[in-house]
Amino acid sequence: MNMSPSGHEAALRAHALLLAWYREMGVDHAVADDATDWLNRGDARPGDGFVFPDLDPVEPAATTPPRPPQSAVSDRRPMGAPPPPSPARPAVDTSFRPAARPLTAAAPDEATLAARDAAREAKSIDDLQARLAGFDGCGLKATAKSLCFYRGATPARVMVIGEAPGAEEDKHGKPFVGPAGQLLDKMLAAIGLDERHAHITNIVYWRPPGNRPPTPQEALVCRPFLERQVEIVKPEVLLLLGGPASNHILEKPEGIMRLRGKWKDVAIGGHTMRAMATLHPAYLLRSPPAKRMVWRDLLTIAEALDLKTVP
Repeated sequence: MNMSPSGHEAALRAHALLLAWYREMGVDHAVADDATDWLNRGDARPGDGFVFPDLDPVEPAATTPPRPPQSAVSDRRPMGAPPPPSPARPAVDTSFRPAARPLTAAAPDEATLAARDAAREAKSIDDLQARLAGFDGCGLKATAKSLCFYRGATPARVMVIGEAPGAEEDKHGKPFVGPAGQLLDKMLAAIGLDERHAHITNIVYWRPPGNRPPTPQEALVCRPFLERQVEIVKPEVLLLLGGPASNHILEKPEGIMRLRGKWKDVAIGGHTMRAMATLHPAYLLRSPPAKRMVWRDLLTIAEALDLKTVP
């Protein structure tokens, strides 16, 4: 389709206006051949030295802004009176450059070493909790409300280790106090255990954002505290709830369905014990038929510890 001269001129004006607006917004390239290293540009701002190639300057046609509706007599001006001046655009101070914010988080290896040093000196479970509360090497602490260390007995014959605190745990500052925790209490009661005989914790002590699974690095940073916790609690049996906790403690990448129901010998913090992986109570809330598999796992633990089950 052929474009008339007036149409071509209008298209050029629109193009020039659009490019001028891009320039005002700081655009200096449509698609660059190489990535721009903004850290090495010094004080140069986006748009400095910008030249639009292969474009003859075209003066934009004068446009008249639309006249606002005259809804009241007070808005009208006498015929022939000059229009009121347009408000001046405020000047923009472009000299301000915010100072770079220093990073305060320690490197992962440094955080793990710091955790090991802090946990090693703990003499009791309360001392360990105090040292954990003062530890800033785990990034989860920055987004969580509460430290969720443990609940139950110390020492204890059974140590239950789950994945991470959830919303209810973050609110109350204790692990397994929400719906999954209430189901866990019923599971333990079915084999004659309660908080007087069990120690309940997680592989990380702060709630991950959005209840996501903890990352391997987050679990490793908390690992020295967990190892010292095991040394202090001295359990005979570890009950591992869910895939993340089982993978971390057993150091095996298999799925929870392949790991559950089997005894594994585990040495943690100089203390050797048997470990049993099973399904997480949160999974059982979503899939009640799976409770049969967990009940078999619990019966295995009850038989090993000579516990009296509740019919």
